[in-house]
Amino acid sequence: MAKITADTLIAECLELNPNAAEILLGAGMHCFGCALAHGETVAEAVAVHGEDLDSLLAKLNEGIE
Repeated sequence: MAKITADTLIAECLELNPNAAEILLGAGMHCFGCALAHGETVAEAVAVHGEDLDSLLAKLNEGIE
């Protein structure tokens, strides 16, 4: 089973978790629609947006089967 980590690209999050877009939007992160998201990791996005990395990772991993 795949797991989303701090080093996972935002674009990969969208592939791994069908709820990732909703989770990212809920955290105020609209980056998944940005062209840079294909090369940006979860940790990099969190650093820009000031979210809690561990909390966001827990939410992103909840929807993975």
